[in-house]
This record gives sequence, structure tokens and C-alpha cells, in this order.
Amino acid sequence: MQIYEELVERGLIAQVTNEEEIKKMINEGKAVFYIGFDPTADSLHVGHFMALCLMKRLQQAGNKPIALIGGGTAMIGDPSGRTDMRQMMTRETIDHNVECFKKQMSRFIDFSDDKAILVNNADWLLDLNYVDVLREVGPHFSVNRMLTAECYKQRMEKGLSFLEFNYMIMQSYDFYMLFQKYGCNMEFGGDDQWSNMLGGTELIRRKLGKDAHAMTITLLLNSEGKKMGKTQSGAVWLDPEKTTPYEFYQYWRNVADADVLKCIRMLTFLPLEEINKMDKWEGSELNRAKEILAYELTKLVHGEEEAKKAEESAKALFGGGQSENIPSVSLREEDLTEDGIDILSALVKGEMVSSRSEARRAVEQGGVTLEGEKITDIKYVISKECLKEGVLLKKGKKVFKKITL
Repeated sequence: MQIYEELVERGLIAQVTNEEEIKKMINEGKAVFYIGFDPTADSLHVGHFMALCLMKRLQQAGNKPIALIGGGTAMIGDPSGRTDMRQMMTRETIDHNVECFKKQMSRFIDFSDDKAILVNNADWLLDLNYVDVLREVGPHFSVNRMLTAECYKQRMEKGLSFLEFNYMIMQSYDFYMLFQKYGCNMEFGGDDQWSNMLGGTELIRRKLGKDAHAMTITLLLNSEGKKMGKTQSGAVWLDPEKTTPYEFYQYWRNVADADVLKCIRMLTFLPLEEINKMDKWEGSELNRAKEILAYELTKLVHGEEEAKKAEESAKALFGGGQSENIPSVSLREEDLTEDGIDILSALVKGEMVSSRSEARRAVEQGGVTLEGEKITDIKYVISKECLKEGVLLKKGKKVFKKITL
């Protein structure tokens, strides 16, 4: 099976502008393609996962990725899929985030020997003259048509700022510049980016003539992929300082039964023949599939050693055993009273809840256990003696920490 057909079978392709030509270029390793990442935080998260895995797959098939970091577009913010305007960031914050992205992307993409390119659109967007942009780009965009774009629909209901309205033009200009500077002939993006991507393809053809070959393609369910980056307790980051390898493993270990095979197919590099055999799995076999998913993705992001540690920790915890790799938090003497620490404070200090009121609700609703024993008294105190040995504190089925002094 060739790479384009594999992408289709894995469920990654949603729509394309010219399938036959795109298929030929990708299968022959002639695609110079880009995917954009706006540095709105100092770490990539699992919502970026699909795009990074796709870039890795295509590069392995001989195609050349361009990772475009949006140091310029991040100063405006993408309105796609949002009901409110993004928080404005300083240039210093954006530059810091750009450096963090570069480091993390290297785990997925090989930038050696010109096999891939990493660029920052701040290099051309921030030096543009406003009047020049109006004259050079403005005539090629219809306001009426832009207002019908899917990426603006939600924002139109609450009010779309002129600042955000320009995002499509900036993203289109990126493709135009990459086409000229690096021979970029293809743009990939999420299904929520289709209008923005078509804008870039059209700008290239209008500016450079109908013979200019630039094509667009979208990833299936990428907007769902972005939602993957959020959980009830916050974002799931690729930075181990923000989300530990164990927490990352547990996130994937706890995906819904209905999603596990879809995630294995789209995100792992396991052979399709092996994955297809899992289609018949059910019941306890789906738990095994979740372990496979969690291990493979943790290995991809954090390396094989950390993946093995995380797997061992999960089996020890849920099998009633012990493991030094279970996520822990160390309290200091000043965190304690003479007797120890009350259960609500322990939950807060362990970053298992965001506030004492949330901790109180968890205890009162019977969702907190200490060393396997349910705690329902909000005044319960964990003694210093217990803390010296270390105790396992658990909230619900999925959130737990080893608390030590």
C-alpha cells in the first residue's frame, strides 16, 4: 500500500482540491508541504498530535515537511472554532513559545540535511507595510465570500473583530510566501481550516497565474483532535514538566471504548494489518487496546524508557502493587500543622483539584480514597507518620498522587 492510500485507510484525509494530482505527488515523494502551528502556549499539546504524526509519516515516505510556526499570526489569533477573542500576547512571550515548539517538534520531524524546514512567519509578516498589503493582497479577496467561511461563523454571532477578520488573509499570505521561497506546493490543515487554506491556494493562482501548482488537503477530525488536548483538569501537554509521562500515558489509557481503535489507527505507527485484527476486540480486549495506544504514544513523545516506566506504574497502581514511577508530590514542614495535613489541603497541594471547594465536593460525594480507604470526613487529617512513608491519594478513578513529606 502506498502512503496516500494508507492515509486514507487510517482515516486522516477529509477533503482535497485535486485528489489524483495530490496522490501522485505524495506517493512519489514530491510533496513539499506545510502545516502551521500558532505558538499560543509554551508547549505543544495532544491536539497537535495528528498533524505531527502526519508530518512524520509523509517525511518517512520521502516528502519534505515545512513546519511553520506562527510567530506573526499568533499576534492576531485564529478565530476558527472560537466564540471569543484570543488573549493578546507580547512579542517576548511569542518568541519564547516559538523556541519551545522547535525543541518539541524535533522528536517527530528530522530537520537534518535539509530533510525538513522550520520557519517562522514573523520573518515576513511583521515587516509588511499595511498599504502594500492592501494593494498587493486585498484585490484578491471578496469580503462577501470571506463572511460565509466556516471559520468565522461562530465569531459572527458574538461579534467578529476586524483584527481577527484579517487572519484568513495572513494565513493565505503564508502559503504564497512559502510557495515562492521554498517551493512549497501543498498545505495540510484541520477540517476547521478549509476556508483559510483555500484562500492561500487561490491567492497563489491569482498572483502567479493558473499554472502555479498549489494544493490543499485537510485532515479528518482535526477539530476533534484539538479537543483531545483538553481534559476536565486542563490541557494535556507534550512537555514532561507540564504533563508527566505517566499522566500522558494515563490520558490515552482512559480514552473511550468507542475511540480507542480510531486513535490507534490515526496516531500510532503500528501496521494496519495488525490494527485491523483489533477491530473484532471487545470487552477486556479493549482495555488491552488502550494499553497499546497509551504505550505507543508515550514512547513516541517521551521515549521508550519513559513509556515502560509509565506502563509499569499503571499496572502496579491498578493491580494493587507499588511503583516508584507513580506521580508524587512532596510536602514541606510548613505545609503541615502539628498533626499533619487535612484532606482538603492535601488534594489542593497535590494539584488534584483547583480549589478547596472542589476538594470538599469530591470528599462529600465519596470520590476520595486514601490507601484504598474511602474518606468522607472533610476534617480528616493525614498524620506526619503516614506522610513519612508516603500515602496514595486518589480522586475518582483517574486522578491520583503519592503524597510524601
